Amino acid sequence: QAQLVESGGGLVQAGGSLSLSCAASGRTGTLYTVGWFRQFPGKEREFVAAINSRNTLSADSVKGRFTISRDNAKNTIYLQMNSLKPDDTAVYYCAARSGLVIRTTESDYAYWGQGTQVTVSS
Repeated sequence: QAQLVESGGGLVQAGGSLSLSCAASGRTGTLYTVGWFRQFPGKEREFVAAINSRNTLSADSVKGRFTISRDNAKNTIYLQMNSLKPDDTAVYYCAARSGLVIRTTESDYAYWGQGTQVTVSS
């Protein structure tokens, strides 16, 4: 089993930046693909970005503003969020899967963090 713990959420004004971190522990050796999802109130989780050993993929809504990265030595992934908009306000979740291919569907990820709130004020 692997455990994921997010940190770095908070309140920021529109146009500002936040950096989220996700620390993995436990059996992390097979977590080849890791990513971020977000959930708006009353909605299902939606894909934000993911990274494997070769590639990254971002949702169109965040492309050019959000950057995902990983530090394998620290078992940590990051989401740098710039030019934030009020529409980015959501709970952000870190997720991981053992497959090598990046997937954008919630059900493809077996491991989840507890979520961190990001609030962007106008």
